Amino acid sequence: MAKSLSKIWLRGLKRLLAIQTEHARTTTKRTTTRPARPASAKPSTKVRPLKPAAAVRAPAKREAPRAAARESRVRPRASAWASGSWTRSFHSAPAAPGRLVNHLQYGLYVPAGQAPEAMPLVVMLHGCTQSIDEFAEGTRMNVLADRFGFAVVYPEQSKHVHSHRCWHWYDASESAGGAEARAVVSLVDALVAQYGFDRERVYVAGISAGAGLTALLAVKYPEHFAAVALHSGPAFGEAHSGITAMDVMRRGTRREPAELVDETADVANYPGMPAIIIHGDADHVVAPINADQLAVQFLRLNRIVDETGARKAGEVREERKGGVVMRDYVRGGRRIVRLCRVQGLAHAWSGGDDAVPFHSAKGPDASGMVWEFFRHQRRTGAGHIAEGATTAATAGAR
Repeated sequence: MAKSLSKIWLRGLKRLLAIQTEHARTTTKRTTTRPARPASAKPSTKVRPLKPAAAVRAPAKREAPRAAARESRVRPRASAWASGSWTRSFHSAPAAPGRLVNHLQYGLYVPAGQAPEAMPLVVMLHGCTQSIDEFAEGTRMNVLADRFGFAVVYPEQSKHVHSHRCWHWYDASESAGGAEARAVVSLVDALVAQYGFDRERVYVAGISAGAGLTALLAVKYPEHFAAVALHSGPAFGEAHSGITAMDVMRRGTRREPAELVDETADVANYPGMPAIIIHGDADHVVAPINADQLAVQFLRLNRIVDETGARKAGEVREERKGGVVMRDYVRGGRRIVRLCRVQGLAHAWSGGDDAVPFHSAKGPDASGMVWEFFRHQRRTGAGHIAEGATTAATAGAR
């Protein structure tokens, strides 16, 4: 059994790396067929130079042209830093076993022309093999930040901690995922203290392993966040090692998802956590069944279903349109959990910039959906969740 699961784990990692390799190869082909930029044209100051892996190859016996700036086929352009300030730094997180120096790298985006005081903060957690630059570029969350007036922070997993930059979402111990979750919370607290961001409107979103860490944060530190978003993420509570994590990713949990929640959290005293879950039906890295199981788990955390997963409160509203199934779980007229299944979407951020690995132009704009869900949620001083649309930045209908 252990040998079989080890093979599953290795195949899964190979699949992730193969996606990136194939994407780089496809991008190279597209670039070589694109007309060259005229010599007199000035490159946009908002477009980053082409990476060497996708550079145009010069014809034989001719001088190699200067690499053209790559532009995304999805607007806005690939840099996606919009007009605000982008700062890369590190946070000295609390020491953890095996990590006497626990520095957490991060990037912070703050919109231009607005005071950060009382501004909402969105935490974005990347997936395996991703960098924060790629995640910001692919999701274009910073463009939304400019439009709606919120800050975005991108914690980055170190390659020294995991060679593929995966978060240890399945291991809540203080030497692995527990330390990573605590470091993210410490970073959020430090940024709130430094910039004056609105502590009642801090949100966290993640994809894949980042979604796994998002779930861990929701369970362990609910008082710090007003809502969460999980894109292409695994169900939680059953995996406790890399091998069992891969098993959950491929097949979902083997046990009742709501039952696992009761073993992980004190549901009776849990303060609730609104959640939006987005998943592609063509995802071969994290099986789509995980999305349904995550929905049950967050319904349990919000006490809408019982320990068997049977609904005991609220109502369900479903809409099917253009290959997208949107299911809302509503209680007292408020949307508590939203599940979005996208037909034909693989293991990638829906509606993103598909010039970047693990982002796809297919499907609805996940970044827009995430913020539209977040903007109506607020964690009050008493720890409860309340309607949060009270300022110009959060005004708007659901």
